[in-house]
Amino acid sequence: MIIGLTGGIGSGKSAAADRFEHHGITIADADLASRAVVEPGQPALAAIAEHFGSDILQADGSLDRTALRHLVFADTEQRKWLQSLLHPRINAWLRNKIENATSSYAILANPLLFETQQQKWCTRSLVIDVPEALQLSRTMQRDNNTEEQVRNIMKAQMSRSDRLAIADDVIVNDGDLAHLKRQVDELHQRYLTLAAE
Repeated sequence: MIIGLTGGIGSGKSAAADRFEHHGITIADADLASRAVVEPGQPALAAIAEHFGSDILQADGSLDRTALRHLVFADTEQRKWLQSLLHPRINAWLRNKIENATSSYAILANPLLFETQQQKWCTRSLVIDVPEALQLSRTMQRDNNTEEQVRNIMKAQMSRSDRLAIADDVIVNDGDLAHLKRQVDELHQRYLTLAAE
């Protein structure tokens, strides 16, 4: 059984995934996959440097993710180019992780789960939902981004209402971390029951 875990930026997806992992659940994390496929020595990093120029690399040869983010979230065509390069590689990494999972069920964590159609790989989808104002303030504080930068990222993601309309399960993360953990713990028990069936 595969559970697709998603939510907008600043929703608390990572904290929810960490809690599932605390219960011994295998997490196939698209954010980790997106980092792994652009590590120095990977063909994708060479293609990115060739396309955007060597300014996109840091002194140690690794990708300057912040610089790349500013370029692609300001230009739809550049974002599409980057996605066409990275998505097949990310998908292969995620499938490998899921196929080698040893837990009762696995979590596929991806902020773009629905946008990339990866919910089709999943038995159920779980959205971590948060009111937009909280999403903005959390992300600005966490990433030291301006409101405009965060809104650009939010615009590139599926709307909150569309995400909620597709979701099988929803956790509303408008409280503290303990509140989020309790909700994850309850769902974990339910998923264990479903996986056993």
